[in-house]
Amino acid sequence: MKTHVKALVVGGGAVGTSIAYHLGKAGWDTMLLERDELTSGSTWHAAGLLPYFNMSFATTHIHDYSIKFYKQLEAETGLNAGFSVCGNLRMARTQERMDEYALYSSTAETVGVPHEWMTPAQIKDRWPLIRTDDLKGAIYHNTDGYINPADVTMAMAKGARQHGVTVERKWQVDGYEWTGSEWRVTVTKMVEKGGNLVASEEQAVITAEHVVTATGNHAQRTAELLKIKIPAIPVEHQFIVMEQDPALVDWRKTNPEHPVIRDADAQSYVREERGGWILGVYEKNAPTRFEYGVPDSFRADLFQLDLERIEQQYMEMIHRIPSCEECGLKDDFNGPICYTPDGNPLVGPAPGLRNMWLAEGFSFGITAAGGTGYYLAQMMVEGEAEIDMASLDPKRYGSWMTTEFAARKNEECYEHVYILHHPDEERPAARPLRTSPAYDRQAARGAQFGWVNGWERPNYYAPTGFNDHDSRSFRRGGWWQYAVEEAKAIREGVGLVDATAFTKHVVKGPGAEAFLDWFTTNKLPKVGRINLTYALTDAGTTRTEYTIVRLSDDEFYLVSAGAWTAYDADYLRKAIEDKEAQFGRIECQDVTTQWGVFAIAGPKSRDVLNAVIKDRDPETALSNKRFPWLSAKQIELGMCPVNAIRVAYTGELGWELHHPIEMQNYLFDLLEKAGEPHGMKLVGARAQNWLRMEKSYRAFGTELGRDATPLEADLPRFVDLSKDFHGKAAMEAKGIRSKCVTLMIDGPDDADPWGREALYSGDTKVGRLTSGGYSVAFGKSIGIGYVTPDLAAVGTKVQVRMQRKLWDATVVEDSPYDPKNATILVDG
Repeated sequence: MKTHVKALVVGGGAVGTSIAYHLGKAGWDTMLLERDELTSGSTWHAAGLLPYFNMSFATTHIHDYSIKFYKQLEAETGLNAGFSVCGNLRMARTQERMDEYALYSSTAETVGVPHEWMTPAQIKDRWPLIRTDDLKGAIYHNTDGYINPADVTMAMAKGARQHGVTVERKWQVDGYEWTGSEWRVTVTKMVEKGGNLVASEEQAVITAEHVVTATGNHAQRTAELLKIKIPAIPVEHQFIVMEQDPALVDWRKTNPEHPVIRDADAQSYVREERGGWILGVYEKNAPTRFEYGVPDSFRADLFQLDLERIEQQYMEMIHRIPSCEECGLKDDFNGPICYTPDGNPLVGPAPGLRNMWLAEGFSFGITAAGGTGYYLAQMMVEGEAEIDMASLDPKRYGSWMTTEFAARKNEECYEHVYILHHPDEERPAARPLRTSPAYDRQAARGAQFGWVNGWERPNYYAPTGFNDHDSRSFRRGGWWQYAVEEAKAIREGVGLVDATAFTKHVVKGPGAEAFLDWFTTNKLPKVGRINLTYALTDAGTTRTEYTIVRLSDDEFYLVSAGAWTAYDADYLRKAIEDKEAQFGRIECQDVTTQWGVFAIAGPKSRDVLNAVIKDRDPETALSNKRFPWLSAKQIELGMCPVNAIRVAYTGELGWELHHPIEMQNYLFDLLEKAGEPHGMKLVGARAQNWLRMEKSYRAFGTELGRDATPLEADLPRFVDLSKDFHGKAAMEAKGIRSKCVTLMIDGPDDADPWGREALYSGDTKVGRLTSGGYSVAFGKSIGIGYVTPDLAAVGTKVQVRMQRKLWDATVVEDSPYDPKNATILVDG
């Protein structure tokens, strides 16, 4: 066995073998270790379905690559991967389900995924064994289907060997040690004993520049060895194999195989299997397993079937395919399938560690394996993938995450596989967990909360008795009218937003100025001033957006997106470690939970603050002269010391009020009372999101990400090309491949875009929306997105795909609302 490699992949399931294959193909000296036999984890008992359907842009790309990659494996390796390209029929019983498919369809268009729509009559005509009288329709993919998990894994393993990868079985990793330049990995030889797999006395040490863990059900053991947290815990997944169906056998004498039949409203899928049917379900009350590790005695094993738990889905199958009613049960499977709290895998650098990469938590591991290997290899070899992988980054869950949280959210995620995926959905498990002090006050005033990095954040405020769950929709939900009122309040009067979830760091020390000047794209502000700036990836794309407040010559307060605290902290700290010797001592502290934030905005915001500010001259304390735009000052509001920043994400006169979090309730009550004479309204995140689009303010995670540069985001004013900064050369080398624009949309009367829609010029797809919503200033839908550079000029006409139709849209000038910032700069 080799004792040194460039890359060590731990885990021999479909995901691990794909990663090894793609690293080997890229020319890296790679070894794959498996503690048992290849495929002996969840891979062996997976149903092998390859569904395209996914609401995530990144994951859709991953699935698309996998499906295309698997089709060419046999030509390369000589091994048949067992791919049955029978297609995938996803049926809908309700119009709302069809609306869900329409939103997915537009996302699929942005990736180029082929699909078609079918009526119930077309389904019945083509596949008469399917009952269709209660259907609204279906979406059909004719290029996917299902695959034999063991066969495709073995084909990828052979392909990996052909690319020089060493594959070693029966070796278990028992320890990881980072030496400062490479990993020392202690491994133990595993042997068969009485049907169990046990550790022998034979050990070895492998050194590797990079390590990738793809340990599946063993992710909790991996987390313990690495001393990190990984919210990947298996959930029981059941499917049954039925005896032959005579009607199906007769049908197949002269007809091709049925597609995978997905009855989403019955939480199940069905496919053919040797003249019979396989039924798989995603039912309620499926429990997590192995929360603290897989027992040594558990190998390629299964759990006892719980038929009572899936009785309803079984009856629904008989309803949908009546000919199967008399078929007996041939076999059953109830095995562990790893999940994460949001259902997306954890792919990318491990938190706090160097050259350690995670590929864990794959609930659809066979579908995702090929694409994960491809894009993760790009990240490792080239420094960045061609698509933005941030939505899958392992650091989207911070150190606050616990095993109990992950287990409960994973169970919830499992039962939501076929529950309608509303874009405005909020799932209730493990909530509330992280709350700001004003949570109870906000709840008492009708706050309907969203979930951001564990924080409870008001989405909007509604009257007593309003049910958020019942208000969700793929069109304008019941909450829409309240968001409109809140947005108007900020445009016409004054509103108060809780922005406590913002990520906040203090960076200080003798080397802080030189480091941040190198780390970010914009000029650093002077003391008491702020700027907006970006940290770039090695590839020159946008890694993080920061508002930087300069507190003193060598102390800076950095504010970034609330959803990305651990993600930002990890990148910032690693960059400091790399550069401290060059620039001098630098301290970095995450102060997110020390400071609450209220954003007050609107034409009357100064009036509200004037009523409570304590100053030698309250009437001028907040004037343009004493407190100019894009500046920061320490002020006193009543008895609360506040670090106030004159900036507003809504594009109105306003301030962010950063305050000691233990004083938040005092400040909330003070502002609420002061706001009453001015009609101040509490405002949630949805209205704020609409308002920032009217100002063309880009948001990280939508417009800003690792697949576009700040120049492609059309933000040259925040990029100082006269200085040297990290990623500059790579950014300039990329040029302008696409450009970010704001669009006014003449859409339907009952719907707005969600930021997932395809953009067209004639019959040609020319881009996609990244954000969407409603403009109260213009009384119509609004969106921000990317188009080819030739279509970025103001006045250009394009079309947006919404609800299966194309709607006219026009590129407008940046900041269509108040382009000269007159409302922001108004004096008082």
